[in-house]
Amino acid sequence: DNIVTAQALYEGLWMSCAMQSTGQIQCKVYDSLLKLESSLQATRALMVAAILLGLVAIFVAVTGMKCMKCMEDDQVKKMRMAVFGGVMFIIAGLAALVATSWYGNRVARAFYDPFTPVNTRFEFGSALFIGWAAASLALLGGAFLCCSCPRRETSYPPTRGYPKNAPSTGKDYV
Repeated sequence: DNIVTAQALYEGLWMSCAMQSTGQIQCKVYDSLLKLESSLQATRALMVAAILLGLVAIFVAVTGMKCMKCMEDDQVKKMRMAVFGGVMFIIAGLAALVATSWYGNRVARAFYDPFTPVNTRFEFGSALFIGWAAASLALLGGAFLCCSCPRRETSYPPTRGYPKNAPSTGKDYV
């Protein structure tokens, strides 16, 4: 007697979901990798690469932190590890930013396409905003780690401080 209709459709990188009027959500994983559009496959690959590179960057950057006991005998190498971790964070952030922006562009183009049926027009979801925020934080964190770059040694002669005068006894002045 009751008609169950889909109230909302969700589509992501890994599955498509439909929320019904009863409140239940049914999700379906995409059937085949080969049936997917090439842009969706590339977006998936970029996101997986960003996640894996971000995890490796965490471990590299942690070894370069000043509070870690690893490599504490050579501070220059330790700082270089932190900078290398920062560069890896920047690359991971760029990969995530490209992936989320590419998918967002795909959604926007399909939304404004007059040939797309009205019931299959998607809007930006929370995953896109989370992806953009995560990419921004990875870029910002990588930039902060890169700022801890060790300064290069210069060939200038060492600076000489002013000679320290002996404290005056007060008898030197007339």
